[in-house]
Amino acid sequence: MSRAEVAGVSVSTDHFVDGERVPSPDRFEDRSPIDGRVLALVARGDAEIADRALEAARTAFPAWAALGPAGRGPYLRRLADLIDANVERLAAVECEDMAMLLRSLRARVIARGARNFRAYADLAEAYEERDWRSGGSWNRVTRMPAGPAVVITPWNAPFMLSTWKTAPALAAGCTVVLKPAEWSPLSCSLLADLATEAELPPGVLNVVQGIGEEVGAALVASPLARRTSFTGSPETGRSIGVAAARNLVPFTAELGGKSPLLVFEDADLDAAARKAAGQYDDAGQVCLAGTRLLVEESVRGEFLERFDRHADAHVLGDPRDDATTVSPLIHQRHLERVEGFVERARVAGDRIVRGGRRAARGGLWYEPTLVEPRSNDSEIVQREVFGPVLTFQTFAGETEAIELANSTPYGLAAIVYTGSAGRAERVGRAIRAGTVWVNSFLVRDLTAPFGGAGISGIGREGGDYALDFYSDLKTLQIAEGTTR
Repeated sequence: MSRAEVAGVSVSTDHFVDGERVPSPDRFEDRSPIDGRVLALVARGDAEIADRALEAARTAFPAWAALGPAGRGPYLRRLADLIDANVERLAAVECEDMAMLLRSLRARVIARGARNFRAYADLAEAYEERDWRSGGSWNRVTRMPAGPAVVITPWNAPFMLSTWKTAPALAAGCTVVLKPAEWSPLSCSLLADLATEAELPPGVLNVVQGIGEEVGAALVASPLARRTSFTGSPETGRSIGVAAARNLVPFTAELGGKSPLLVFEDADLDAAARKAAGQYDDAGQVCLAGTRLLVEESVRGEFLERFDRHADAHVLGDPRDDATTVSPLIHQRHLERVEGFVERARVAGDRIVRGGRRAARGGLWYEPTLVEPRSNDSEIVQREVFGPVLTFQTFAGETEAIELANSTPYGLAAIVYTGSAGRAERVGRAIRAGTVWVNSFLVRDLTAPFGGAGISGIGREGGDYALDFYSDLKTLQIAEGTTR
């Protein structure tokens, strides 16, 4: 079995299939964004390992489904307990692997994985079958576990987002083949180890490593998959959706956003400016980030003054250092992508208000950047950059604010700062987005639906919405008077 030592933690670099580690003859390099060093040579899966993992999931499915929510709950809660007991190890590895701030990983991100498993175990057990009488019959709606599920997760916050998808799938009675992103696969490998320690039966959770266009494509094209869940770009989402459609497989996707952060003149401007500058955290590699600052014209100057003060307080540095607030970007190719957006904006005549270049420290750091576009049609406004790049625009009143907020093809989230409850209600309802926060950000209730409108995605995750997705609903109709 091949292993790598990462941040003092031994991590398997092989696949995890049917309860065992399985190598591949080919490997790919996994490098740390912090300093570019090779962390591991990871198994590079292909169609053969995809078939093997899905076959293991298919074989394990009947027994796992038959346990029912009460029978599956103890496994999921043991796994949650093990995550809590291993927060330090998981956080250390994920920090090295994708460069998210270590203090964030320790304080909330990794622990959210444990919360996911507990929450879905509880929700599955609490499900109440709908039961009613009509037309001389008793009707009952029940959930049937759908079958093997393919889960494909992104490179940002890989552990938390993997548990966000695998937890409801497992709680619903599905078995899972998880394919993590090739730029940050290591913490998901540790999840497989914890699943073994939690005594999940072989084949219930499988982890397959590799390149998306290779093993990922084979997984989503397989007729053995009965559900597919993906988080990533709209371009990849479209391809996966086509593959799922060929086999009539239900598909859910979260595909990023270009979320507005609206600031009205009656808002707490310092709180709004602080939150706006906070969108640079983790180098802006957060799908929910409010990257389009929309500020009422009457408070433009005061807001920018406060924003500059908070943005100036950011520290670009090593994500393992508690003083750091802006980490490096994930990969050289991603740095070049972010840089390309800003350079094209500059050439097109958009005004670079601050930043706009690679950081002087070198490596994969990019300066926190603010762009004032010449037009709302500018590429920098209309497309997701996924880096420490915000745009700044003003509006004259509520109507224009809503029009600007809804003017991109995305619709994942929005943030509204206002002192008026009435405006919060009006604007919150008018914005087309899956989640709207008012005077707050990233406050999540795990029972609430999560997903996007437009090209931000298809379907909803969270709460019973996720459990329904991983289930087929059945109506059982029994004529009155039926006896034993």
